[in-house]
Amino acid sequence: MSGGRVVLGLGAGWYEREHRAYGIEFPPVGTRFDRLAEQLEIITGLWATPDGERYTFRGDHYELADAPALPKPVQRPGPPVIIGGRGPKRTPELAARFAAEYNVPFTSVANTARQYELVLDACARLGRAAPPTFSAGLLVYCGRSPAEIAHRARTRHQKSALPPEDALVGSPAQVVDRIGEFAAIGAEVLYLRLDLHDLDHVTLIASEVLPQL
Repeated sequence: MSGGRVVLGLGAGWYEREHRAYGIEFPPVGTRFDRLAEQLEIITGLWATPDGERYTFRGDHYELADAPALPKPVQRPGPPVIIGGRGPKRTPELAARFAAEYNVPFTSVANTARQYELVLDACARLGRAAPPTFSAGLLVYCGRSPAEIAHRARTRHQKSALPPEDALVGSPAQVVDRIGEFAAIGAEVLYLRLDLHDLDHVTLIASEVLPQL
């Protein structure tokens, strides 16, 4: 038995079109963060409630009265919480309060380092001794030759709803070097985004990049 392998990633929402498509309200960013803070408080509070006891919460957006806090998760007190984003104020504070892992998605080493420092500062203010694990999301275009790299990177500059990215582009050795830049600023976990339909790309990463990390 693994003892549970679930992780919970929770965010304030950022892509209005996606919300509208599914009929989900998309209030101003301040309201979304206020709700997220209460959601995190509630979820972690329910998990931490001892067996047989009840949980009460009264906030501006949510209210629970004598909730039985059931069912309990296999992982105790609960699954690790991942918080990600590039916000300079509320995001670092929420990560310092609730996150087991803080993720910075798809941006430069310098921007990622800046976000990590903001979380460290928030941990110091809140009295958290050990910061969350730092992670990063990275887009990868890896190839054995310039032609293969160019072929995989051909869609790199297509219009996208995602924010601008600092992709890892190059040979396996070059990708390893770029990953090393993120490791040097404190990233312990990396999420590599690539086309999973390109099985040769997956194999290349697994055989010639991962063994060097």
